[in-house]
Amino acid sequence: MLNIQKTIDGSCATLVLEGRLDSVTSEELENELVETLDDMTELVLDLEKLEYLSSAGLRVLLSAQKIMNKKGSMKVTNVCDTVMEIFEVTGFSDILTIE
Repeated sequence: MLNIQKTIDGSCATLVLEGRLDSVTSEELENELVETLDDMTELVLDLEKLEYLSSAGLRVLLSAQKIMNKKGSMKVTNVCDTVMEIFEVTGFSDILTIE
């Protein structure tokens, strides 16, 4: 299960993800991003409460990063150790802006 809390502040969208981002829930995040990113120049993904991240979830994050590279910026915040390890092993720690 994945809970997404969205906050819009001007042209900055913040999405707080809670639960699991996997093959079952990645489409939900993808749809939320498509709906949200049109008018945004900044995207913040808060992963403090994200417990699990699969390759399907990584694909959605990479897709969001590619979109935001053309429009502005994207950063990932509050990454727990488990998810950070996944980012490091897959090389995503070199692709994403992680704070």
